[in-house]
Amino acid sequence: MNSKIQIKILVVDDDIKLCKLLCQYLDKQGFAVSCVNDGTSMDAYLSKSFVDLIILDLMLPGENGLSIIKRLNNKLSIPIIMLSASGEDIDRIIGLEMGADDYLAKPFNPRELLARIRSVLRRQQSPLSAPTEESSGLYRFGSYQFNTNNQTLLRNDEPVTLTSGELSLLEIFIANPKQVLSRDTLLEKLKGYDCAPFDRSIDVRIMRLRQKIEPDTTTPIYIQTVWGEGYKFIPGEICA
Repeated sequence: MNSKIQIKILVVDDDIKLCKLLCQYLDKQGFAVSCVNDGTSMDAYLSKSFVDLIILDLMLPGENGLSIIKRLNNKLSIPIIMLSASGEDIDRIIGLEMGADDYLAKPFNPRELLARIRSVLRRQQSPLSAPTEESSGLYRFGSYQFNTNNQTLLRNDEPVTLTSGELSLLEIFIANPKQVLSRDTLLEKLKGYDCAPFDRSIDVRIMRLRQKIEPDTTTPIYIQTVWGEGYKFIPGEICA
């Protein structure tokens, strides 16, 4: 990458050979990469250093990756890309439900990992393409206020914690109010690369975001399902 400020990535994986290869490859792409081999070492590293993104293996000695994702999601807002050798859909679904931003099955092509890293970071850093170009960057719906400048969501002036994936999804909906967005459209905007056929991860992301903003997830009022077509964001009165 050509940025003067290096993006810092932490790889958490007990496969020493893979860690070495990832460090070498990502270092050549301009990232500052560090590797640790378990959750305890990760905690020690994060207590002293900031990172922009974590690449996390799900099958670790001691605390497993799913437990780590859940724990980090409750404390920090660092984007996480999961790695798993099992290739099971259930791992991907549970990881996304717990707050991970993306998933990659082992073995994988390093170039695909690079594409996913850049996509996740782009979602994290890109400003909202809003329906109106107001300098305030404030958008309100119901009891919520979303600030596009500092990427925060408030409910009745209390902060609502969102992962980068949830944040990006909300941004897309706010930028396209009252429009039906298909799953493919949402995935394309979120991921920025080709998705697998019948990829249902968007449904998991929708469910997760609904849990954060809907008064009742069984009868959503903001993110509504349009059967056979996709989803539509109904903000009520939205103002900047």
